[in-house]
Amino acid sequence: MAKKVSLACATCGSRVYSTTKRDDVATRLELNKFCRRCNAHTVHRESK
Repeated sequence: MAKKVSLACATCGSRVYSTTKRDDVATRLELNKFCRRCNAHTVHRESK
């Protein structure tokens, strides 16, 4: 079963994206996405 997580920008902290993640993965998810607030591609990390 997958759970829904939100992704926060590492630079400004805005939470724009959400995705699903498998339950058996212990590490936090990191994806390179476009941040509308920073107007650049930045790392987005899984937030609580």
